[in-house]
Amino acid sequence: QVQLVESGGGLVQPGGSLRLSCAASGFTFSGSVMGWYRQAPGKERELVASITFGRSTNYADSVKGRFTITRDNAKSTVYLQMNSLKPEDTAIYYCNRAGRNFDYWGQGTQVTVSS
Repeated sequence: QVQLVESGGGLVQPGGSLRLSCAASGFTFSGSVMGWYRQAPGKERELVASITFGRSTNYADSVKGRFTITRDNAKSTVYLQMNSLKPEDTAIYYCNRAGRNFDYWGQGTQVTVSS
């Protein structure tokens, strides 16, 4: 019954911002390390950011200083604030438990950064 529903993606100009949301259910969210992943066409899926139950965070070098991951345990939701977006950020973004993924992946949300 794991459910991961991503939203908030869209088309944005370079330098713009988006805020992604992941609504989670079916597991103990508050005790789970959560992460945002992305997959661009023809590329492997990569971990972009993660956040522990204690709210320690880690980021891929490519997004440090631009992206911020947060969580709201009361809402079982993890967010990704994306600023100063670049064309290379274009990808489908997914959330999942980090380090030990669930087999289930949601549909993801498409982020397209283009002029």
